[in-house]
Amino acid sequence: MKTDIYQIITEKLISSLEKGVNPWRKPWKGGGVPRNAITGRGYSGINYFLLSAHGGGRFLTYKQAQGLGGNVRKGEKGCPVVFWNWIEKEKNGKTDKIPFLKYFTVFSVDQCEGLEFPSEEGEEKIDFIPIESAEETISKTGAEIRHGGNQAFYVPLFDHIALPRRESFNDIESYYGTAFHELIHWTGHTSRLARKGIEAVAPFGSTIYSKEELIAEMGAAFLCAQHGSESTLENSAAYLQGWIKALKGDSKLALQAASAASKAADFILGKKTSEA
Repeated sequence: MKTDIYQIITEKLISSLEKGVNPWRKPWKGGGVPRNAITGRGYSGINYFLLSAHGGGRFLTYKQAQGLGGNVRKGEKGCPVVFWNWIEKEKNGKTDKIPFLKYFTVFSVDQCEGLEFPSEEGEEKIDFIPIESAEETISKTGAEIRHGGNQAFYVPLFDHIALPRRESFNDIESYYGTAFHELIHWTGHTSRLARKGIEAVAPFGSTIYSKEELIAEMGAAFLCAQHGSESTLENSAAYLQGWIKALKGDSKLALQAASAASKAADFILGKKTSEA
């Protein structure tokens, strides 16, 4: 790898890997107890856990969103909720109640458009002041970024990025670190750098999946450094350590990922890349 800011950041990350403790992080606020957006009633049982994993907060069905004059945004994936009901059947003069399981799909209000809901009570918001150079870099990519909800991810099938709202992040640096992480994933699309970790259907925790996460996090660290923000480096090291452990301690993989990450970062910055 060429000796530049990418290599400097890579060396810092690798030297900090032993300090890492957890690959799971969520540098934004929001979500809350999952409940129905119309009735306000909280979900319980398995539905509580299903919807908490989907980001928590307020949910409604496709028809409910339409009934309120809105719609679910194209490409959004809902979450199934289940409930038991009873059918009464008569047999030999007796009425029996037979349980049956039904399910339907709900969406977070942040996955919808054309709906107006008040902000969550007590919800903390930061005073978000954009970093102009970072905003310009993101804008020039032409990537479709949808703000809302309580999750951050890239959807290769529809080629768009989902991020929580800017003001819901813990700080400004965390927003850009997360945005750049998803943008690195975005570069792996078949129409761009065609990385195996994005093109292939890789199971969570697999080598391909884990390597792609390494690439995305290292690429995000490179881009943050380019825009004068290295304050998320410690968090990145912790995140990386988790994936290194998942890959059976293969520390060499970090260097391989750094090479792919530098190409992805250069792609976003509009630079020509060279082989590492």
